[in-house]
Order: sequence, then structure tokens, then C-alpha cells
Amino acid sequence: MALIGVLALQGAFREHAAALSRLGAAVREVRQRKHLDGIDGLVLPGGESTVMGKLLTDLHMLEPVRNRIAAGMPVYGSCAGLILLCEQIEDSTQPRIGLLQATVRRNAFGRQVDSFETDLAVKGLTAPLRAVFIRAPLITAVGPDVEVLARVDMAAHGGEGERIVAVRQDNILATSFHPELTPDTRLHALFLGMQA
Repeated sequence: MALIGVLALQGAFREHAAALSRLGAAVREVRQRKHLDGIDGLVLPGGESTVMGKLLTDLHMLEPVRNRIAAGMPVYGSCAGLILLCEQIEDSTQPRIGLLQATVRRNAFGRQVDSFETDLAVKGLTAPLRAVFIRAPLITAVGPDVEVLARVDMAAHGGEGERIVAVRQDNILATSFHPELTPDTRLHALFLGMQA
């Protein structure tokens, strides 16, 4: 059975841990560098990406996390976790892991009051997934190794066209939305399927 670490410095880590537990995974909350030892995968939850990046730096965890992911450990980042994973963050120099070949725009849909839910077609899932967007980021560009898994229609949000909200690059899975806030565990199951 895979042992999955959930970064528990800030944000919606309890909800991710609960979703993974429902699927039968062993879960460990990661609060210190030593908690990275022995984990088979890592979830970076939603929350405040600037706070998480600062805490990862202050606790001397940023480089060890980056090194583990670079070495092939599967990682899933939702919302703030997605931001931390991206190489480029528009208009920001905040600390990041930076291994996902993508550019992200924080709070792309507006403020908290602009949060919304929608049904998304996600590549690899047979039926639409209910996606919860809370002060969500958007991926504005991806590199050649990034597979786009889902897009959202921007017409309902004052924009045009479709924008990227879920991607995979080798051992990295990332979404703009929060699957941990719904009963649907299919995205977490997809992540668990990435374990060697």
C-alpha cells in the first residue's frame, strides 16, 4: 500500500487526507522535513501559495521536496499546490518548486465571491467531474511535455475561449480546482494510480 504524504503546513490538507484514506491509501501529514522520509507520493493542497512557499523555505523543505519530485516521486497539487509546482508565476517572485513546465496566473477568476462550481470533462475519466474553484489560478501556457487534462469555458466568467485547469507532466498532476471538497475521489484515484 502506498504511503502518501499530504503537506500539512496550511490549507485544505485534511480534506485531501480524508479522500486518500477513503481510497485505502496510508496517509501521513507532512509538517517537517523528516516526514518526507519513506513517502511514495505527495499532495500539495489548496491554500495560500505565498505562505506555503515561505514555510517550505523557512523549514528547509523546499529543496528536499523539489529533489524528491525531480527524482520521480509522484506529486499532486491542487490550486495553491498547482501554483507552487509551476516554473513561472505571473507577476510573482515567490518561492516555488518550479518543476511543472507551465505558467500560472493566481486568482485568475477574481476574489472569493467569484468562486464557483462546474462540471468538467477530464481526460481519463469517463464522466464529468464536479470541480470547485475558489480564488482559483489558471494555467496560461504549457511546455511540450505537459498533457492538458481539462479546460474551463471562460464565457461565464467574463472571458473568452477555454483555459487550462488540469494538467499532467510525467509524475506531476495538477489542478486549478479542489476535488477534495467533493465526494468524488476519481482524481485522487488517478493520482494513486501514478504510484510505481
